Formats: sequence, C-alpha cells, structure tokens
Amino acid sequence: MERITRRDLFAQSGRLAGVMAVGLPLAEAGDKGTAGAEHKQKVIVVGGHPDDPESGAGGTMARYAHLGHDVVALYLTRGEAGIEGKSHQEAAAIRTAECQKACEILKARPVFAGQVDGSTEINAARYGDFRRIIQAERPDIVFTHWPIDSHRDHRAASLLTYDAWLNGGKKFSLYYFEVLTGEQSQAFLPHYYVDISDAEPRKRAACFAHASQDPAGFYRVHALMNQFRGMECGVKYAEAFVCHPQNPNQGLTSSLEDREAPADRSK
Repeated sequence: MERITRRDLFAQSGRLAGVMAVGLPLAEAGDKGTAGAEHKQKVIVVGGHPDDPESGAGGTMARYAHLGHDVVALYLTRGEAGIEGKSHQEAAAIRTAECQKACEILKARPVFAGQVDGSTEINAARYGDFRRIIQAERPDIVFTHWPIDSHRDHRAASLLTYDAWLNGGKKFSLYYFEVLTGEQSQAFLPHYYVDISDAEPRKRAACFAHASQDPAGFYRVHALMNQFRGMECGVKYAEAFVCHPQNPNQGLTSSLEDREAPADRSK
C-alpha cells in the first residue's frame, strides 16, 4: 500500500478546493473599466452594523464601483448601541454620518433596513420587510455575513438575506464574507478570493471613516486577514468568500486571470 504523506494530503486538499479566481464574481462584471463595462451590475453588501460591509468586503465593493457597477451597502441597523455613553438616537446619527462618508469613499450607496443594533429580529414580518428591500434593488450579486458567526446581529443579517434569496426565486448570486475570523466568523473555509491589492487603501479609508468604532483597533485584524488571504492565493491583499452552491451563476471568474487553487510548492 502506497504511503500517504502529510504533503500529499495538503496537495490533495488544494485540488479538492476546486477552482478559485483572483478577480471579481461573475464574468459579466468584466474588468473593462468604468467606460467599458458591458453590463452594469447591481451589487449589494449586507452588514449587521455600520462598518460591517466595509470591513468584510470593502475592497471588493471598491473594485466593482471602479468598474462602473452599482454598489449598495445595506445596513441592517444604524449601530444604535455602538457608542458608549450615547443614546440610541445620538449613536444612530453619528454612525449614519460615518456610513455616508465610508460609502462616498467606496462610491457606494447606503441603504438602511430599519432594525435596531442589539435587538435585531427574525420573524415573518422581518423576513417580508427585508425581502421587499432586496427585491426593490433587483441585485445581480449579494454578499452577506457568514451564518456561523458569534454576533447575533450578523447571524440575523445572514438569515434575512438567505431568506430573500431563497423565497425570491434564487435570482441573484449569493456569497458570504468573513469578519474578525476566529473571534466572530467561525469555521470559515473560503471557496474564492478577490484580489484587492490596488483597492486596499480605499477599503482602509472607508473603515477609518467609522471613527467612533476605534478603527485602528479593529482594522488591524482585518489588515492581517487581507494579508493572509492574499498569501493563500498569491497576491498582496485579498478578500475571501464562500459561494452558495445553488447560485444561478456559478463560480468566481475574472477577465483578468483565473487560477487553480495553489499547488503544494514544497515538492
């Protein structure tokens, strides 16, 4: 019987990971620049709070916007419970202004779903409200939180998005992003990567627009995540995603470059 080494197992796991792309989801989003985009896509990034879309997928948002696509940051809440010593109303006003500044940097449009930070709900009425928001936007692609996350608001955002996708006829492609992996996003094993090397300064600036949230503290972790995901796929910085297997359009492709999962280079 042939002996299987640990190196062989690592190489095999790389092959089982399938095909990854260092680019943007879906060939229709072709990297042809703002003036040359063949088909304008609607991209929504759903987050539980202000700063979640930016920290989880800000580089990807920046790249889509640069290519002339319509990018929306959909915030489940306005971060009402997120500033110590401030009332919900005061915190919401501050953090809404921060969202607007961050979206200006990313060239995205902020939309708010109307729930309250720390008191998010999942019920029939909330499912219906959220589905109507999504349907009104008519997205091609939606990114949201990984459903196995330690934060209840993140899980709520993920499940509301999934329900809108499922009961809306699976008309858009659904991807999951990570935030503070290990501390919040649990057991996140990415399928695909987006190269954000050129867009990382805009992601950083958008995150730092959330001045009330100690961005130097939380972005330090995301900077390490960006570097690590970049190492995994052979670029300087990357964001990683899990693709729902029943998406209408499968896989991450790019007119820039498609790559197989990294091979074992220790041989």
